[in-house]
Amino acid sequence: MGNYYHICRQHHGKVARITERNGRVHVGRITRVTNSKVYITPVGHGGYRGYGYGYWGGWGHGHGAIGIGLGFIAGFALAGLFFW
Repeated sequence: MGNYYHICRQHHGKVARITERNGRVHVGRITRVTNSKVYITPVGHGGYRGYGYGYWGGWGHGHGAIGIGLGFIAGFALAGLFFW
């Protein structure tokens, strides 16, 4: 869990693809990182704000942000690595 905390802090403000252990995938801009969660604002295709891949709603931080428990993260990639 600590490793994802540091990765998310390092990439604050960037668009990332986060995969949860249950298979849900989120694409969004990292807006906040706490000791237990990373908050992202979902983005859609082409970087437009809105619903991203696997958006499932829920409570978040800020306008449109969702919180993902750091302990539930199974994978992390910067969006620039797979979106051209």
